[in-house]
Amino acid sequence: MVCTLEKNATKTIQKALKTLGKKNFALIMHSGSFPSAAGENTGFGTVNSNGGKEVIDFASGIFNSIQLGPAGKTKGCDASPYTGTIFSGNPLFIDLKQLTEKKWHYILSVETYNEIVEGNPNKHVNKTAYSYIYNKQAEALLEAWNNFKKLDDKKLNKAFNDFKRENDYWLDKDSLYEALSIEHGNDYWPLWDSETDKNLFNPKSIEEGIEYGKRIEEISKKYSDEIECYKFIQFVLDIQNQETLEYAKKNNIKMIADRQVAFSDRDTWAYQSLFLDGWMLGCPPDYFSKDGQAWGFPVMNPEKLFKADGSLDEGGILMKNLFKKMFKENPGGVRIDHIVGLIDPWVYKAGKKPKIEEGAGRLYSSPEHPELAKYAIPSLDDLDMELEADKEKRVKKLSKKQIKLYGRLIEKVVIAAAEEEGLDKNAIVCEDLGTLTNPVAAVMKEYKLLGMKLTQFVVPEKPEHPYRCKNITEKTWAMVGTHDNEPIKMWADSMVNTHEGYLHVKNLVEDLDFPDWNDKDALIVELTKNAEFLAQTKLVEIFASKAENIQIFFTDYFKLYDVYNRPGTSGDANWSLRLPDNFLSMETIDLANILKLAIISRGADFAEKNSKLIKELDEI
Repeated sequence: MVCTLEKNATKTIQKALKTLGKKNFALIMHSGSFPSAAGENTGFGTVNSNGGKEVIDFASGIFNSIQLGPAGKTKGCDASPYTGTIFSGNPLFIDLKQLTEKKWHYILSVETYNEIVEGNPNKHVNKTAYSYIYNKQAEALLEAWNNFKKLDDKKLNKAFNDFKRENDYWLDKDSLYEALSIEHGNDYWPLWDSETDKNLFNPKSIEEGIEYGKRIEEISKKYSDEIECYKFIQFVLDIQNQETLEYAKKNNIKMIADRQVAFSDRDTWAYQSLFLDGWMLGCPPDYFSKDGQAWGFPVMNPEKLFKADGSLDEGGILMKNLFKKMFKENPGGVRIDHIVGLIDPWVYKAGKKPKIEEGAGRLYSSPEHPELAKYAIPSLDDLDMELEADKEKRVKKLSKKQIKLYGRLIEKVVIAAAEEEGLDKNAIVCEDLGTLTNPVAAVMKEYKLLGMKLTQFVVPEKPEHPYRCKNITEKTWAMVGTHDNEPIKMWADSMVNTHEGYLHVKNLVEDLDFPDWNDKDALIVELTKNAEFLAQTKLVEIFASKAENIQIFFTDYFKLYDVYNRPGTSGDANWSLRLPDNFLSMETIDLANILKLAIISRGADFAEKNSKLIKELDEI
């Protein structure tokens, strides 16, 4: 199936999705992975570019939403969007091309722009050139800033001043950090020589507060131009983001944001008084790591989240402001990465591994822990002490009151922020893959939150596993993989002629109807040895399931045999995969055929009822 579809074909696809009970069909593609229009490849993708508009145009009529990645500012030494800032946007998502045009009064020279495009070392491959464009983008935006000052346009100046005033609650701190990074020659604050500069927003006394205030004034004056430049860059990005959202809306596409669990270095410095001293957020030993995942992210201090009367304290207000900003800017909703981090987080001691024997535990579920007990919601009697602290079922019983305590951040921050921006809880997409402790499951159920079912991760030996097709319920998002997984074809190749592959196949044959195969044993053999058939059937499975919401990662939809992210790895090679610039001429999955097979797999009666639609899909 080629990318471009006739209007009648897209109508048939929409009809099929509706027939299968699908309310949302989202394409997952992080902004950096967007392609470039001809002659516009600077080395990094952005949804704000002409290439981004081409994807939105293509998606319209097939998908109704695009799931973007985290949008925060990343570091020069780390391309991972999941370590970006919580408020500042990523300057790499600014489309430089627009700054060379009349709408921006030509504040970036065509010569500079063309030099960046021509110098892109990856201009002929579908990979980002992260280190290259990180520096070149900064140089180009500095040129744009200097020309903007000379321009002195009254209308733009007013808009810029309005932006600064409306966003001063985060913009002032983030831009000050930029100035201090210049002052100290690096943007990693723990390496700064000055203890004062490290703690400007974390005074321990009134005297320190006065001293730090004077230092803030001193730095603000010394680096006033650099601070204003930082704010200007955020202003430009904000305008482009708004224009993209409007363009997407006209094409009936909603944008879904992604909130990472992390706080960046910049955020940790700005709000360090709100974090739990000496503790980090991570994951216990799991599928990806036998020693657990030591993320190194700070942990919000529970005592700073809520006041004694249950109202939001300083930390809770910060979190709510963050989510309000995200829901306001992304009316399609917000995907929350690692929802367990808001409900039942795994924490470990700084400098240690996130293992039980080194002092790690669940922040709110460890009444036996000498240091974490004061934050515990359950009592010792509520625990199954025969299970280790990282086991999902360890908290064996929960009262209604305890569930509410576990869900306070969800109710009073996330849901409240969504509602205040005119959205409901269906705009919250919860990444609840992997460890799903009893408290997390209880909170998800209590607040009727939409989680995820990733069929590539089904445990085939467990008949009642929630990721298996027959067990997937309506109120969820189903997918074959996310940004952390191999494309489904690569996964299928690894399953060929293996016992694990056989177990997956056996489940598929039990759960789906294959009317063209009278011999089930022959069907199992074919699926076990034919990777193409297996990959297609796994895609059929998510559409055949009862899930009302479907996501598909761009590598799967566009049949790219490459991995976007390999957990635990870093460097320019990771997080670098892009949709090729010529994507409109590429072959995609045969969505019409997959939807047809999904209808057929629901059984003879359902297929007979929709025989006309099956024929229409067959003709696409």
